[in-house]
Amino acid sequence: MKLRDTALAAFAPVVWGSTYVVTTELLPPAHPMFAGLLRALPAGLIALAVTRTLPRGAWWWKAAALGVLNIGLFFPLLFVAAERLPGGVAATLGATQPLVVAVLAVAVLRESPSAWRFAWGVTGVVGVGLVVLGPAAGFDVAGVLAGLGGAATMALGVTLTKKWGRPAGVGPTAFAAWQLTAGGLFLVPVTFLVEGAPPAVDLPAVLGYLWLGLVGGLLAYVLWFRGITRLPVTSVAVLALLSPMVAALLGVVVLGQTLGAVQLTGFALALAAIVAGQRSGVQVRQHGRGRAAAGHQRALDGAGVPVVAAHVAARREPHRLP
Repeated sequence: MKLRDTALAAFAPVVWGSTYVVTTELLPPAHPMFAGLLRALPAGLIALAVTRTLPRGAWWWKAAALGVLNIGLFFPLLFVAAERLPGGVAATLGATQPLVVAVLAVAVLRESPSAWRFAWGVTGVVGVGLVVLGPAAGFDVAGVLAGLGGAATMALGVTLTKKWGRPAGVGPTAFAAWQLTAGGLFLVPVTFLVEGAPPAVDLPAVLGYLWLGLVGGLLAYVLWFRGITRLPVTSVAVLALLSPMVAALLGVVVLGQTLGAVQLTGFALALAAIVAGQRSGVQVRQHGRGRAAAGHQRALDGAGVPVVAAHVAARREPHRLP
């Protein structure tokens, strides 16, 4: 079940990795905020109409807060970082999100500090940096602050989603609808203040907006929030590293870009961080002790210890994780 939950949660950052190609190849230029608005609000309203489920009590402000953190604030900060920084720098700053979640898991969720996950989070940032950073990478103070702010904003949203859970009787689609609608409504005045009137839209742009809204918005966020409620929050957060990796792969396949040895090394590091992030250091140590105990018991069994003792030891050995 955990492997299935992880795979479904990973669908979200994989789809989000297509945003760059869709934006550059299909959407009108110079209107990223409008794209973010259409990615959130229509999908949220459609899901609300289908589920016919509204928040109750404290969940009105909780859903609004989560929607603003996960979508309404995250999108503008993401676009400011992308506009003021080279894409590789912005992606690397975004990859710090698992590190922020690891800290917030201790401060907000009262989880024990995990050097294992923090170390692999750093490894993931290094891996993404090797994949996307180029020699032209530069730094702009406002862009860097926006990139780090976006990572922190979504990290806080992910952590609070885990802390508050999902109301009893509310499905993942309705839960995502609340947040998409709240985030989209927050984006309406911001978008028109920053970008003015909406751009002219042709057929390719319509297809791009449909992809971003229905697949990259509604479906992706339904599976993402579902994963947060079912899996350890740090395990879900590290899956976000898939997004810049998919973006780089699509750059090769669709845009004809190339990857060298450094980028391939970065891919290997980031993938290792994603896999390792699904296991805690405690699980790894327990697994290692279980295997060592089983090996010691087999040696004793060969020296004349009754076979019954070996069966008892085997039953006590922790199950291997998938």
